[in-house]
Amino acid sequence: MSRAAKFDAILFDLDGTLVDTAPDMVAVLLDLQASEGYPPLSYELARSYVSQGAAGLIKLGFPGVPHLEHERLRLAFLDRYEQAVCVHSTLFPGLAELLDRLDVKALPWGIVTNKPARMTGPLLAALGIGGRAACAISGDTMPVRKPDPAPLLLASEQTGVAPQRSVYVGDAARDIEAGRAAGMHTIAVAYGYITVDDNPFDWDAHEVAADPEELAILLLKGVNLDA
Repeated sequence: MSRAAKFDAILFDLDGTLVDTAPDMVAVLLDLQASEGYPPLSYELARSYVSQGAAGLIKLGFPGVPHLEHERLRLAFLDRYEQAVCVHSTLFPGLAELLDRLDVKALPWGIVTNKPARMTGPLLAALGIGGRAACAISGDTMPVRKPDPAPLLLASEQTGVAPQRSVYVGDAARDIEAGRAAGMHTIAVAYGYITVDDNPFDWDAHEVAADPEELAILLLKGVNLDA
């Protein structure tokens, strides 16, 4: 990101960017594997696939199953996860303080995620941030989802800030693709749920944040709160 880049609204992907949801999502996957008689994946491997959502986790945990069986397992995963959406999930370190500083200055921030709304809302509520977000766009809010830019453009409408004055932060190539297509500044987070064969530096983001601390520094500078 250029040092001159400034913005008036911050939009976050959810899983692997703002919130560490892997402990709960992986636990549900391992429980489902056990109930179906499959050997458990390692936590670290499963964690790296969390941003690929239920479909990606089922593909990883139940390789080669037919389409109908995959869909049955995906729906079973979602039903189980809905009951355990925020057992151990937390904001990444330092990001609660970042949101506090944005709120004090009345700077809008929001969520644009591919996570279904039936999980997004309860998760944000359990974390105590749902009512504070200027927008919360889920994967089923619109007929399309990321990498289509439409959800991000809807977020801009809801925050009242033009895309060109907004930044989008995410941990997947589709996040950066959507952000750039919407005309936003983009930051990729290297601490997110990224598989070993992927590289955030290849996503064409304006900037890559190595950890939540670096992300907070970049964002605070962007809204002139770095002092």
